Amino acid sequence: MKLNKFTKICIVGAGYVGLQLAINFSKKDNVTIYDKNEKRIEQLRKGIDINNDISNIEIKYLNKIKFINNISYLNDANIFIITVPTPIFKNNQPNLKLVIDATKQVEKKISKGNIIIYESTFYPGTVKEICLPILSKRYKLNKDFYCGYSPERVNPGDKSKTLDKIDKLVSGSNDKVTRIIFNLYQSIIKSKVHIMRSIEEAEAAKIIENTQRDLNIALINEFTQIFNKMNLSIYEILRGASTKWNFLNFKPGLVGGHCIGVDPYYLTYKAKKIGYNPKLILAGRALNDRMHIHFQKIFEKKINIKLKSEKKLNILILGLTFKENCTDIRNSKIFNLIKSLQKNKKYNLQIYDPMVTTENKFNFKFTTNYSNIARKKYSAILYCVPHQKINLKIKKILKKNLLPGSFLFDFKNACNFSDKKIVKI
Repeated sequence: MKLNKFTKICIVGAGYVGLQLAINFSKKDNVTIYDKNEKRIEQLRKGIDINNDISNIEIKYLNKIKFINNISYLNDANIFIITVPTPIFKNNQPNLKLVIDATKQVEKKISKGNIIIYESTFYPGTVKEICLPILSKRYKLNKDFYCGYSPERVNPGDKSKTLDKIDKLVSGSNDKVTRIIFNLYQSIIKSKVHIMRSIEEAEAAKIIENTQRDLNIALINEFTQIFNKMNLSIYEILRGASTKWNFLNFKPGLVGGHCIGVDPYYLTYKAKKIGYNPKLILAGRALNDRMHIHFQKIFEKKINIKLKSEKKLNILILGLTFKENCTDIRNSKIFNLIKSLQKNKKYNLQIYDPMVTTENKFNFKFTTNYSNIARKKYSAILYCVPHQKINLKIKKILKKNLLPGSFLFDFKNACNFSDKKIVKI
């Protein structure tokens, strides 16, 4: 088994992770991307990435990649890398349908000597318990085919911490294939590649990365609620505490997205399956899931004064995605806030986010174009997601769109404008 025999790579899933992998591997290898979303594939064939997650320099590499929306079009591949999403159901239970479907598709195309690598995030034991039984229908593991796990560490919207600059974990179904997978990723990663002893431990390492971050933010969010009742600024408190060398610098906020807001539920699901009842993880997740209510209470305490004198209040919400400078709206907690605010019929909500390119139909007024709000006046502006594109317009928005005596409610304390009053959380 030598790496130079495995240069035909098929990546399953053309999202944030899959596309970045394809671009990096295409610089030296033969790469095919398979995604059942025909529209997404057609756009990529034309050099269009609606996620805006690749640079102008990287776009040229799209011409080197073969894009297919039917796996039967795949002639041959030696390595399959599965990068599909792993969401949760409404009851917070793991939804592995996309992983299972992708595994079934790959099983139809694998031949002897192939390697199947998973990058999707799921609970420890998923590859062994869910994926391998599907892959082993025709062939035997470590004899006819091999398996690995290398958790994704792509950071959407971050132009400095790109895929090649982030440390990578790799694991395999035996020592030989682990070394091959190590060499494969080392060929595109400028940072360090670390070998894990087993696939299960690599799965666990990934799941606790995001769970730890979720809990740390939950702690700061709880501090925020406590100190808010004491009329103390959480930002000033954090500034003081962070002067100690080992203080972890986390900020309060809404915790959504497809990773941090989801992965703890995968881990706690597995914990319950093996007879352990997790308490701390679920408590932190519950607190973060309800943080939008705390923000709303502070906002409404301020705006209630205006409600007494005005029958209808125009309110502008800036930002809809789950984090700044990315287009991803999956599991964004801004939706929770909007849904909660919609219950008050005196609010006339308008949402503006220049980063969102989705064609989804929302049940609220939404625009990506500033000209649609340019001539309107608002009693309050909720600055929820500090995109750079919004930062560049914020002074103009405050000057043109904010009524006299009204206010900007800055969720993340991203900017500081002395000419308007800001309510800091």
